[in-house]
Amino acid sequence: MATLIADTACVDPRAELADDVEVGPYCVVGPEVQIGRGTRLIAHACVYGRTTIGEDNVVHPFAVIGGEPQDVSYQGTDTRVEIGDRNVIREGVTIHRASEKEVGLTRVGSDNLLMVNVHVAHDCVIEDRVIIANNTMLGGHGHVESCVTISGGVGVHPFVTFGEFSYVGGLSRIYHDVPRYMIIDGNPSKVRCINVVGLRRHGISAEAITALHEAHRLIYRAKMTAAHAAGILESHGHLCPEVKSLLEFIEAQHLGKQGRARERWRKAQG
Repeated sequence: MATLIADTACVDPRAELADDVEVGPYCVVGPEVQIGRGTRLIAHACVYGRTTIGEDNVVHPFAVIGGEPQDVSYQGTDTRVEIGDRNVIREGVTIHRASEKEVGLTRVGSDNLLMVNVHVAHDCVIEDRVIIANNTMLGGHGHVESCVTISGGVGVHPFVTFGEFSYVGGLSRIYHDVPRYMIIDGNPSKVRCINVVGLRRHGISAEAITALHEAHRLIYRAKMTAAHAAGILESHGHLCPEVKSLLEFIEAQHLGKQGRARERWRKAQG
């Protein structure tokens, strides 16, 4: 099918639009933008900078993708945004291109849902099958692993990592890493329990869920170190791949600054 561009849209002739792309009324598409087959910009959406959007995405009105990072040290380097396939980006979402402090890339994977007014800051990485609800703000340099759900109105400190299959309650303040498989909630936020519903929905076995329950009890109730808990879990036959993944995440978290593994280099600098 041919590309459809509304009469009132402003698409730079240097932009690269694949077949079957739809650009709705009053959209703005910049000169270095690439948009894949089947993607729709419904209306009033703006895509700037060196931004690549994959196939079959839907971008709703007033979303802004590829704007300059909100970082006072940014000096105008040609940094990028990359977005995968089959994402739904709802009204008012902002996805900023990267700063100059890492690899120069803000990345969103595939099959994600970013609800109204979600903010994805510079240098963030969102993997696949992630749901982020209305008015949540991701600080710069954050990583969100696959199959995470973040509820509405959550404020996230820069450099936070959300472990896979985790769930964050609404209006939480997140300044530590969110461990894999866990439910986090509150201000200050705390680990509450394992994300049983999410794990079952994604086909995690009953045996692994039982093992994660025991790991949670030892680490977050009995206050054991990951190393101490690992010995007990192994002796009880609970050291399954999911538990090993959780323990690795916690060990990395504790090596970072203020419980954020991605700030390990700052801790080393004192």
